[in-house]
Amino acid sequence: MATLFKALLIVVLLAALFSLGQALFFMMTDRGGSSRTAWALTRRIGFSVLLIVLVIIGIATGLLHPHNIGG
Repeated sequence: MATLFKALLIVVLLAALFSLGQALFFMMTDRGGSSRTAWALTRRIGFSVLLIVLVIIGIATGLLHPHNIGG
């Protein structure tokens, strides 16, 4: 179960990085009037928030063990 959860974290992280790359590409190629950059950055923020929530859930349930926290 922990391995599957860690794989999910990696997939969400890669999705956030891909969305950030998309935003960069759209920012460099679009010449005004397009909202593709804003949508890509919005998706990246969503993936980042999801990643933070998943890490918190993983720590709370014991699936993730942070090093040297709390002692």
